[in-house]
Amino acid sequence: MTAIHSFSDLQTKLAENDLTYLLLYKQGSETSDCAFENLNNFEIENVHVYTADVSSVRDIHTEYGITNVPVLLRFEKNVLGNQYKGCNQPDFYKSIFENVLAAASTQADKKTAQKQVTVYSTPTCSWCTRLKKYLKEKNIRYTDIDVSKNQTAAQEMVKKSGQQGVPQTTIAGTHIVGFDKARIDSLLGL
Repeated sequence: MTAIHSFSDLQTKLAENDLTYLLLYKQGSETSDCAFENLNNFEIENVHVYTADVSSVRDIHTEYGITNVPVLLRFEKNVLGNQYKGCNQPDFYKSIFENVLAAASTQADKKTAQKQVTVYSTPTCSWCTRLKKYLKEKNIRYTDIDVSKNQTAAQEMVKKSGQQGVPQTTIAGTHIVGFDKARIDSLLGL
């Protein structure tokens, strides 16, 4: 992980990479130190992860309206995407980065790209576990968002469906509530 010292420094890094992650944290805060340590466990080639301590870098979080740290921000081609709040376990970060690497290697191997799949889940949801297991069995790459830890994503999910229950899945812009295997198969061409 490389430290970012200003918003302009971040803009330079975003221009250099198609996919960039930035951990905003506050050194000395227990939760921030936890997130920093757990994220620092990974040295993954082709995944660009930067850090900014909001105690000394004061222009990034204000630019994006971030009011609570720690938060891991995902930027795709200069556009802010997912936000992963709080201190997450190393396995959580590993799954995020493995999905990125799997998507990159599969796209290099195949001429046709798979539709984008996002699963909204919680760790205690048995139907969520079944859905994710099914997608893995079918070799479908997906982004798993734990809505119990990501309040912004939880609000987006409810806004899309009008429901709080999980699992919910978005496949190429189409939203599905529950584990509707027939509809998932149809949308993915399985």
